[in-house]
Amino acid sequence: MPGMVLFGRRWAIASDDLVFPGFFELVVRVLWWIGILTLYLMHRGKLDCAGGALLSSYLIVLMILLAVVICTVSAIMCVSMRGTICNPGPRKSMSKLLYIRLALFFPEMVWASLGAAWVADGVQCDRTVVNGIIATVVVSWIIIAATVVSIIIVFDPLGGKMAPYSSAGPSHLDSHDSSQLLNGLKTAATSVWETRIKLLCCCIGKDDHTRVAFSSTAELFSTYFSDTDLVPSDIAAGLALLHQQQDNIRNNQEPAQVVCHAPGSSQEADLDAELENCHHYMQFAAAAYGWPLYIYRNPLTGLCRIGGDCCRSRTTDYDLVGGDQLNCHFGSILHTTGLQYRDFIHVSFHDKGISQAARYVYQRLINDGILSQAFSIAPEYRLVIVGHSLGGGAAALLATMLRAAYPQVRCYAFSPPRGLWSKALQEYSQSFIVSLVLGKDVIPRLSVTNLEDLKRRILRVVAHCNKPKYKILLHGLWYELFGGNPNNLPTELDGGDQEVLTQPLLGEQSLLTRWSPAYSFSSDSPLDSSPKYPPLYPPGRIIHLQEEGASGRFGCCSAAHYSAKWSHEAEFSKILIGPKMLTDHMPDILMRALDSVVSDRAACVSCPAQGVSSVDVA
Repeated sequence: MPGMVLFGRRWAIASDDLVFPGFFELVVRVLWWIGILTLYLMHRGKLDCAGGALLSSYLIVLMILLAVVICTVSAIMCVSMRGTICNPGPRKSMSKLLYIRLALFFPEMVWASLGAAWVADGVQCDRTVVNGIIATVVVSWIIIAATVVSIIIVFDPLGGKMAPYSSAGPSHLDSHDSSQLLNGLKTAATSVWETRIKLLCCCIGKDDHTRVAFSSTAELFSTYFSDTDLVPSDIAAGLALLHQQQDNIRNNQEPAQVVCHAPGSSQEADLDAELENCHHYMQFAAAAYGWPLYIYRNPLTGLCRIGGDCCRSRTTDYDLVGGDQLNCHFGSILHTTGLQYRDFIHVSFHDKGISQAARYVYQRLINDGILSQAFSIAPEYRLVIVGHSLGGGAAALLATMLRAAYPQVRCYAFSPPRGLWSKALQEYSQSFIVSLVLGKDVIPRLSVTNLEDLKRRILRVVAHCNKPKYKILLHGLWYELFGGNPNNLPTELDGGDQEVLTQPLLGEQSLLTRWSPAYSFSSDSPLDSSPKYPPLYPPGRIIHLQEEGASGRFGCCSAAHYSAKWSHEAEFSKILIGPKMLTDHMPDILMRALDSVVSDRAACVSCPAQGVSSVDVA
């Protein structure tokens, strides 16, 4: 649903977003009205005092004002329940109701100010009555303050620029004016997103590289959201519907082909060997996070173990550069990996972006002779590069850069981002890079192309929706927390036939800005345009860890068990929605999953053979 237009500007809230806020305010207002009525009826005889008439008038007028507000909020909530996301017609009176509701805040503010002034004059009445009126004044100002905060939250900085063109579009302008308008909107959107990202990442440094990263990220986000007229709750509803749709499709699929392997097959032996390597090297990738992750994983003893290292200054034979609290970080690395000080030659805590980090480390390793020094000390060792998340991407890129000089280099990238390699480079890297992905982890599926695909799927599933948004969100919340039957999708689809979702919809166009340059409306569907970005792929071969059975929706009820298999990169070509799509990326969760799968496979191998070959799902 496009954002509402009030006072000549677009707001980041739709007319069907007021059910839950309205219900909350209605409950508060009704309880408040009952409390004031009870106070007045029980203590009106004690208002025969100096200033009591003013207080009595204050309570009576406040009850009348609250009654009017309660009626208005009830009407807003009822109207907000009507229609669907793509059918706002039944809610066309919402703007008038909101104007009335906002107008009622002025007498509320005036009356709250008068109540505060009367109480401050030191009214000589029963203390219970005075305390009750003080409470009503405080509640009045709390609600007014909460309303101001809510207005700030739903304020869209671009609303003033987008409102005049959100429905008609700039078709009445010539091509030059239209181009100027679109460029102005793009510049404004980039500036707004850059401000948001800077506020979100306020603890990150302000050097030139960081500013470039902020600008690039802001341009990506502004481009991604520029051609949709969705409010945040529409996206939340679309994600809830997509999760149920994906589960429904998975449940209706044919059983996976079962391929039997002999216990000693080369494929299984290779998988077991690489899992052991991943289990060993993951501790080094996790150690790079320093003391915050170490204390998080050891909340009772972590601080005591590394406290001495944080406070102790020592002369070392290795380089320790970049960042703050270096001794704390290095102490946590020693405790995590079990290594000794003498095992380190160079330690750097520089944390720029993926390509910048890889180039920086490459220059230090090659130009400064760090690798040559390392191999002169331990020529029998081999070169292995590891990293997690963005560090996994940097490790994969660094390994590729070092491949020519060190052909035996190996890389283990844990949960790396998807959008790194071209197809040819991805195939080339399979001989020396292994990537490990857990469950529905969103980062290894994250690329500009996949984000565009996710947006298209959100638009389609929202356009099919035939239920009010509040019902979708309530059902989605219940499904995320407690599970349920994904067949009960609140859409127009019958019998779980998801193929209809590939057909163009008229409702999709109402969710896209008419002036959007990203899609051509001359085609059958605005969502059938060719992608604007080339497809990119994850590095190397991919081991996918998948949870077996159910351990609770968030994995907190019982220990989870995992299976491992080699997977094709196409299995990560779509973003999967689920409650664990973020937690599966956490390094401590990944370490526990590796512990589980390695121990389970080791126990399975050590079991006495009973004439039954092992079975894997391909």
